[in-house]
Amino acid sequence: MALMSAQPGMLGLMQNPRRFGAVLLITGPESLLASRAVAEFIEQASAERGDAAVTRLEAGDCDAGTIVEATGASLFAAATISVINDLAELPAELSEQILSLAASPGEDLALALVHGGGMKGKGLLDKLMKLRPEIIDCPAIKPWELPQFVVAEVRRAGGKATPVVADALVRAVGTNTRALAGAVRQLLDDSADQVLTVEAIHRYFAGRAEVTSFAVADDALAGNAEGALGKLRWAMVTGVAPVLVTSALAANLRSLGKYLGGREARLRDADLARSVGVPPWKLKDLARLSRDWKPDAVATAIQAVAVADAQIKGAGSDPGFALEQLVLQVISARRSPVRR
Repeated sequence: MALMSAQPGMLGLMQNPRRFGAVLLITGPESLLASRAVAEFIEQASAERGDAAVTRLEAGDCDAGTIVEATGASLFAAATISVINDLAELPAELSEQILSLAASPGEDLALALVHGGGMKGKGLLDKLMKLRPEIIDCPAIKPWELPQFVVAEVRRAGGKATPVVADALVRAVGTNTRALAGAVRQLLDDSADQVLTVEAIHRYFAGRAEVTSFAVADDALAGNAEGALGKLRWAMVTGVAPVLVTSALAANLRSLGKYLGGREARLRDADLARSVGVPPWKLKDLARLSRDWKPDAVATAIQAVAVADAQIKGAGSDPGFALEQLVLQVISARRSPVRR
């Protein structure tokens, strides 16, 4: 059984595989990687048999007849490339039919089965795995892997991007991998030298709420009161939801708190990054912040965020004022002397 994992921004399909008379099983919840695995499978199978027809089925819509029709020869093609999506939704009474096909697909059938992960349909999935097909695993891309995904996407398209630039794009666009892939294409299409820059990202996505809210949080944790308050006021003018500011502050403070705790445990950088939930290069930023922050100060700031979050959600009457006070409280906590 060939088991491969599709890494962020790339696929793990075998090179020059024999597709007809064989089965590819694609598993895991990352739909972008799964759809790319399907596309590459169809491309490889079509190159092997140029006369083959391509059929796609949604497992939940199948009955015995549609499966036979979609996986067998037709009047117009002797060979068939068949993809059955969302295997978890396959009616239970059709499981044996799928297992029979997977055990002996025949020389004129290239079959790909797609299961999105989870417990539903796991019994069928386990039985399919025992048949030892080629397997492509498409696990969910973790938040701290998203900059790595962006870098890989840029390289895949023939461009260049540093981890810092990739992180800026994640902050600008969010955590949806399809949106990130689309943003990479857009930026590269408009780049003369195929190099992504932070300036280009800000130019395209400066109005995105994530950019503004994290910019406020970054300045606040760094002790830059003028920058944080100025960006906060701009955020309010441009309609950024106040809850996004408290969310960004909370996220940055939690990462810093985890870093401080992990640093005391003397973990290796890779283990520390995994524990904190950030890419390894981000540890340098946290190390720089840690010179001015202690665990008790982080705890005080997180409490202030919780109070402000309640105020902007109804406990207070002026969200803008609550956020300004929060920024000042965070900066004050950073500057407080360490209690002995």
